[in-house]
Amino acid sequence: MEMREKFGKIGVLMAGPSTEKKISIKSGHAVYEALKKSGFYVAPVMIRSDKPEDNIRLLRLKRIDCAFIALHGRFGEDGGIQKILHSLNIPYTGSGVKASALAMDKIASRKIFQRHGLKVPRSKVLKSDSYNGTKLRDFDLPLVVKPATHGSSIGLSIVGEQKDISRAIMHAFKFDQRIIIEEYIKGRELTVGILEENAMPAIEIIPKHAFFDYQAKYKRGLTDYIIPAKLSPLVSSRVREAAISAHRLLGCFGCSRVDIILNARQEPFILEVNTIPGLTETSLLPKAAKKIGIDFTSLCIKLIELAYAKTKK
Repeated sequence: MEMREKFGKIGVLMAGPSTEKKISIKSGHAVYEALKKSGFYVAPVMIRSDKPEDNIRLLRLKRIDCAFIALHGRFGEDGGIQKILHSLNIPYTGSGVKASALAMDKIASRKIFQRHGLKVPRSKVLKSDSYNGTKLRDFDLPLVVKPATHGSSIGLSIVGEQKDISRAIMHAFKFDQRIIIEEYIKGRELTVGILEENAMPAIEIIPKHAFFDYQAKYKRGLTDYIIPAKLSPLVSSRVREAAISAHRLLGCFGCSRVDIILNARQEPFILEVNTIPGLTETSLLPKAAKKIGIDFTSLCIKLIELAYAKTKK
């Protein structure tokens, strides 16, 4: 049976209104080209607004049978587009409305992780409408300052000197009304891709700059990746168990990518869960999938199959 007959018209949703628009377009085009070459009936769907009425009109106009969501950041990962697709009875890749919203909100998700015994960095939440410039005395330097609901390290700062804290806080507030101040955990940066409820091999991320920032994530040659990460069998198992627990506790579906810091005691600390991981040439979920024999095209097809399976459930 041809792909067109089996799956119908696949709309690859990309762009969006978030600060991660450029990366979304890269991911979307990569998925579009892979599916097109495999014989799918596929169409790019450029999302330009977060208004429900605009997107309902657009999706009805496109007449798609299934949505492949490649929208990173706000509206794509926070349950916004998922809610609209659900209302239109259109199958879509990835997690549902509630899980997406929880994963996007680092404050809410961390409360769940802590409640169930997973380790997370010690942190404090600041709100733009109540922050009065009070100095932070509860944290040693360096510390991390980041928006509560953004990905791709946008708005994130690692602060090493007291004089730079206020600037980092103001920078983070440009992207969110709630920000997180957290302890900086020195250790190994790992990420674990989850596919179909299974944890793939952990990847160690070694940036050539000070930390794994926006440039390091998306510009080739600025970061080294060790796949699989060189961990003892016991630590590898511990890391993967923490990752799959985080994925399941939020109710994620299909795939996710869990970012972890492994401290000096070999304890995994959950940083965040990404429900729509990047799908660019430097992205980590495709790297992990390739390591276990799943090429990029097969990965995309698997996510579409899971979208239809979720709808049947």
